[in-house]
Parts: sequence; structure tokens; C-alpha cells
Amino acid sequence: MTGQLSLKRVSQYIIAAMIALSSSGISAVEKSNVTEAMLDNGMKILVKPDNRAPVVVAQVWYRIGSSYEPDGITGVSHVLEHMMFKGTKKYPNGEFNRIIAENGGKDNAFTGRDYTAYFQTLEKSRLAVSMELESDRMRGLLLDKDEFNKELQVVIEERRMRTEDKPENKVYEKFNEVAFPGHPYGRPVIGWMRDLKELEVNDLHKWYQRYYSPSNAILVVVGDVEPSEVIAMAKKYYGAIKNSEVELPEQHKVAKQTATKRISVSAPANVPYVIIGFHVPAVVDKPEHDWEPYALEVMSAILDGGNAARFPDQLIRGQQVATAVGTSYDPFARLAGYFLIDGNPARDASVEQLEKAVLEQLNMLKVTAVSETELQRVKAQVIASKIYQRDSVFYQAMKLGLLETTLNDWRLTEDHTERLQAVSAEQIMFVARKYFQTENMTVAVLDPQPIVSNETANKESSKEKNNAK
Repeated sequence: MTGQLSLKRVSQYIIAAMIALSSSGISAVEKSNVTEAMLDNGMKILVKPDNRAPVVVAQVWYRIGSSYEPDGITGVSHVLEHMMFKGTKKYPNGEFNRIIAENGGKDNAFTGRDYTAYFQTLEKSRLAVSMELESDRMRGLLLDKDEFNKELQVVIEERRMRTEDKPENKVYEKFNEVAFPGHPYGRPVIGWMRDLKELEVNDLHKWYQRYYSPSNAILVVVGDVEPSEVIAMAKKYYGAIKNSEVELPEQHKVAKQTATKRISVSAPANVPYVIIGFHVPAVVDKPEHDWEPYALEVMSAILDGGNAARFPDQLIRGQQVATAVGTSYDPFARLAGYFLIDGNPARDASVEQLEKAVLEQLNMLKVTAVSETELQRVKAQVIASKIYQRDSVFYQAMKLGLLETTLNDWRLTEDHTERLQAVSAEQIMFVARKYFQTENMTVAVLDPQPIVSNETANKESSKEKNNAK
């Protein structure tokens, strides 16, 4: 089981149109080779055939993640994800994983800001095994108190290892807190340590009852399958589950930033690290021009789209002020868009020099239009990467689930390639000028402190004890 997804954006796929299907108790619509259906209890089904191998991926996505959590119980979505593997009355603790493995499959789960998802990869004839197990734990989880106490300690240790003991992750966490004050995206997916230590099993029970409902779930199946058979199977296993009303929290807007924000985090580390971020629109923000998110996505690739991109060419090989530098931007975030740049300065360069070099690159985008040759090369790379990623059955399913869960519309990627291809050099210059402003900028810096070995720490501790005597 995992928790948080990486900083890097997840590339979007072109999704083909759906095949029509209708049957008793189910309504369906047709668009292309993705079949969409709805069970009577409100559970949505998305099926996409891919017949290249006798494999199927089944994913169940819930519209619930860290951005839904109120202060005081942050991390509850992630802890519940762990507990979903701890047994039901029908399948006791350990049986889920054992049965999937016994059938030659693999299973796991992940929690993000806006979703929690569970998945299995199996030989196609074993799809019913996945549906039986997954449907059973949708409403039948036991949430044993003793198991909860043990698993909570696992998550607390996970937080220590992934955040407290990882200086760059600690900087990223503080960066989000400052860049998104009072906003759900300012909270870590894994939760604040203070909240984890106070979390109770009853908090998970309420969360589970509130959000793990058919109408708040999407079943995505991609692989060597026949849509009508998959939907009939889904109706058999999920159709009888009673739905409960799910009240989703209201949308949060990010307060307009009016001045540069800067923070420094001191932690034992070998090298400095810097994050520079700007509030920018995502598709959900409905910006002044609907092409702005796509221009930002192309711009991200101009700066960090392979070895020929500007950051590696100019900052790593050219000026040699960085050993690593990259960008991150998700045009399909649920609540707010953000353009992030992070990197490590070279041995003979400072964080300040790297920041200055990054800002110089951004300023060049404001004053000099990207050449047609560079623009077409970058577009070709971006579009090719999306097509190549279709080779993964898992990521085909992930893109469907991600878009349907976060923005209630997997079709947002249907014209994604065309929108990227239509981006012009003038539009890139426009968004650079509009959003890459100092008053819209947040900077977080890691100030490396000496790393003390365990042996040295023990000697210092013994010395302090002797002095105390």
C-alpha cells in the first residue's frame, strides 16, 4: 500500500469515444471504445477494451482524499486506505491479498489529495475475483480497534521516514502550507503528525460510512474484456450495495497572493534544495481564456521536457548552476492550479544563483517568443509521450479514474491533444507575463545542516550525561 503520489505531474491521455450499451437497471451512453454505465445505486462504471494481452486492470476510485479532510483528522483518508486491507466478516485480515496472489494477480492502493483508489491486475478470467473482494469491503469493513492501533503506528512511522527524515519532502510540505494558507492543498496527504497521534478508530468509521458509498465510487476496468460482460458482472457484485447520500464539502478558492513569500527549512542534508512556485489556473478555475492551462502545460515541457529542454540545456549543462531542476504542473487539479519548479544547485553555485537563473529563463519567455521550430519539437514530444503511455493498461485506467474522480468528467482528455497542438508562441508569452510575477511567487529553501552519524550522536549523548554527573 502506498500513500502519496509524486510531485511530478501525471501526463494525460487521449481517450477514445465510447460504445453504446444498455441493459435492465443500467443507463449507458456511447462515445467511443470507452463504455460508460451507471448502476441503479449511483455507482459509475467505465470500461475500455484493450485486447493486446489477456490481462485486466480493475480500479475502484473514491472521491475522497486529503483535500476533503478538516483540521484535526488530517491523514484519515490515508489511514483508512491501510485499514481497507485488514479484513471483513467474510474475508478476515490477510485474505484479500492472499486470494489475489493465489489467482496470479497483484493489488495495491494509493491516496492523493482528491481521491483514494484500489486496484488489482489479473489474468482476464479472474476479474470476478477482484469484483467479489472489492465489493465486499466497500461496505463490509470491520475496522478492528487493535488492528487500527497497529496500523496507525505503521503510518506514523511512514510519515517519519518519508517526511521528517527526508529533508526535501519536509521542504515541500512547508512550501504547500505557506503557498496554500487555510486551503485544503496546504495539508499533507499523509496528515500532520499531531493529528495522526490523536486519530481514533471512530474517526475512520465515520469517514468510511460517509464516503465509501456506491454513488461516490467509480469502477474502471481496462484490458482484454467485453464491456457488456463487465457491466453485467459489476451489476451482480456491486448492484445490491445500498447507497448512502454523500455530502461533499464546498469548493475552496485560493486567496490572491500579493507579495513574494519566502521560507527556509533547516535540516540535516548533503545539498541545498529550492522550490519556486506560482499560482496559475487549472481547467477547473475557468481562466480568462480557456487555453491558458494548455499553454502552461506546453510551457512546462519547454522548460523541462527532456534533455533538449531549456532547464537542462541552459542551467545544468550551460551555466552549470544546477545538478537537477524540473517543473511540475497539473492542468486537471480539482481545486487549484500551481506551477512548480524545484532543483538542487551545483556544487560551486548557491541557491540564490539557481533562483536567479530560473527567473531569467522565465523572463525570457515573457519577452522573446518561442521559435516555431522549438514549439513544434516540444509539442511533438508532449503528444508522443501521451500516445506511448497508452501501452500501459494500468495508466489507461488511471487516467479515466483520475479525471472522473477529480473533475467528474473523464472526457476532458478527449480533445487534449488538439488543445495542446493549438497553443501558440503568443499564448505562451501571455501566460508567462500574466502569472510569473514576483508578487505571485513562493520560494522555499532547504538550508542543509551537518549530518550527525549515530555513533557521533551516541558519543555526544554520553558526554552530556557525564557532564551532568
